[in-house]
Amino acid sequence: MVPIKSLLIGTGSYVPDFVLTNQMLEELVDTNDEWIVKRTGIRERRIAKGMHTWELGVEAGRRAIEDAGVAPEEIDYIILSTCTPDTLSPTMSAIVQDKLGLKNAAAVDINACCTGFCYASDMADSFIKAGKAKTVLVISAETLHHITDYTDRGTCVLFGDGAGAAVYRAVEDGERGIISSFMAADGSGADYLYMEALPLEEDPLHSDRTYSEKNRFLKMNGSAVVRFTAAEVPRAIDEALRRANITPDQVDWVVPHQANLRILDVISKRFSIPKEKIYVNIDRFGNTSSASIPLCLDEMHKNGLLKEGQLIVCTGFGGGLTYGAFVLRV
Repeated sequence: MVPIKSLLIGTGSYVPDFVLTNQMLEELVDTNDEWIVKRTGIRERRIAKGMHTWELGVEAGRRAIEDAGVAPEEIDYIILSTCTPDTLSPTMSAIVQDKLGLKNAAAVDINACCTGFCYASDMADSFIKAGKAKTVLVISAETLHHITDYTDRGTCVLFGDGAGAAVYRAVEDGERGIISSFMAADGSGADYLYMEALPLEEDPLHSDRTYSEKNRFLKMNGSAVVRFTAAEVPRAIDEALRRANITPDQVDWVVPHQANLRILDVISKRFSIPKEKIYVNIDRFGNTSSASIPLCLDEMHKNGLLKEGQLIVCTGFGGGLTYGAFVLRV
């Protein structure tokens, strides 16, 4: 029996038009362009003014479906990753399913924060290999400006909005497709990257607590997150490569979550992978959480950097704390 693999057959992305530069942030908080670039590598990010998360997801998904050359009714499942949903019910995936006319698709949201695209791709691969779906649309869409405190210089310089998408299809091919994956979490670090979803009250019927809008903003212990990623991301990549029976020197591209340029340098040094093989667009888009990896993949595809037969390692890490990696032959 020929093993089934999940082949990446299409990519898509969407970023808003409005550009928030470092110079503009200098007007909001005590920071400057030199400090931001040196510590993060970020020069600008996009902000979805007046747009819903689902709108970004719809456009990225539409472009991925068109790129894949499949009809909307061929999509069996939508998995949408986001930590910034417009509503808790209905789900973003259900809204996208309707807007794109995917009448045969089941729809589910997941939230693994910045690791969301890796988790969603792993789930898509599992559905396909189990025979429960033939074609799966994965979308990662984020409007992080909604949860960003623009009076906190430690976080507001980092985040941007955007969406990326991928279409995976079942193929009987021994070479191409998702080869291996490794997903993990360490909830003991939950407080390092934290945001309330709803007001937390001991007694909602008899409470004098005044809910502050700032409670919904993302709070981060940056140094703790960096220590975590420096230790666990290499472990995730190691395990994904081991399961694929691949060595680092065989990898053509590493496509990491775009969190911080210094973390990408850690990956380069740890695996002796030239920086030229680690795709970076953080300078233009900042940290877009789960959308960052598919944004990179779509850029690479459109710029002719992804060639058939290449080995790609995608790795994500972030709130939860979650982390993971998967190996893909395009």
